[in-house]
Amino acid sequence: MLILGIECTAHTFGIGIVDSKLQNVIVNVKNVYTSQDSGMDPRKLTKYHVTNFNQTLLKAVNELKMQGLNLSNIDLISFSQGPGLGNSLKIGCLVAKTLSKTLQIPLVGVNHIQSHYEIGKMVSGFKNPLFVNITGVNSQVAGVNSQGTYVVYGETEDVGLGNCLDSCARIMGLGFPGGPIIDSYAKLGEELFELPYTIKGMNVAFSGIINFVKQRIVEFETKEGIVKVSKDKNKYYESKEQLIYDLSYSLVENCFAMIQEVAKRALCYTCQKELVLVGGVASSKRFCEMTTLMCQSIKVTYTTTPLSLCMDNGAMIAWLGYLRRDRATTNISYSQPKPYITVEEEPFVKNIKD
Repeated sequence: MLILGIECTAHTFGIGIVDSKLQNVIVNVKNVYTSQDSGMDPRKLTKYHVTNFNQTLLKAVNELKMQGLNLSNIDLISFSQGPGLGNSLKIGCLVAKTLSKTLQIPLVGVNHIQSHYEIGKMVSGFKNPLFVNITGVNSQVAGVNSQGTYVVYGETEDVGLGNCLDSCARIMGLGFPGGPIIDSYAKLGEELFELPYTIKGMNVAFSGIINFVKQRIVEFETKEGIVKVSKDKNKYYESKEQLIYDLSYSLVENCFAMIQEVAKRALCYTCQKELVLVGGVASSKRFCEMTTLMCQSIKVTYTTTPLSLCMDNGAMIAWLGYLRRDRATTNISYSQPKPYITVEEEPFVKNIKD
């Protein structure tokens, strides 16, 4: 069974094709919106997807042809129903409906967050792991309880870690998306700033960190390079570049440590012995290093999802579409975006055969 998945919840328009029998990704292509100054401006983002989705589709079709296949071989179309940005979801939904109607193929809408979990579970081979999901909007630790439903054990109380890093990157003039840039700049940092470290039980908060970074940049620009590092220490910076390196280093170490602490608490609480990292931020080498040390300390086995499947992508949507194929329909009027759906609204998916 071949399933075509369409991802369009935010800045990524992706198309993936999965062979369910082999549990193999055949095609996984995407276009990603970027910006040097404005982040995800809704109007520019919508225009970008409307203008470029056809390029992604054509690329997917060409890659399919290279394997001796075409769209007539597709058995099911799956799309991100939510959560996500309303305009982005509408575009992905419209493309999915158009393909479904044109090709006369059943259609199914799926939960974007759950697709991260399920592709991670497929790749890892774990039966019932704990998930650490770190994306732009979502920062949460989740799993499946004894009743067979998804449970979020801990999450952000304000902004997601990815959005926090993107906001800090814009403040520092690094462009969007900022996470990968900050991750690379962190390797050049030397001074560890005393950033807010906010954990409440198994929840975290990042908004204070954004304000902290903004204040340090303002200090540099208004106080002739003198910046407050901690309560008892100021430091003089000759260049803004070195300040950005140090702030990036501090962001990575501080924010990642917060997630590690929450994940460790959740693992101890649930007695789980398997952990899967999913979401774009989890592709960070430093994040994986910290996770390795944390899991070793409590004798937990962990794996991270490969980069191509870790970031938002169509293949994960295709795979979850296969697992949710019992919901598929040819009546496209029932398939509408759901921007505010949560992972806890969806039951756990068991591995099933064709």
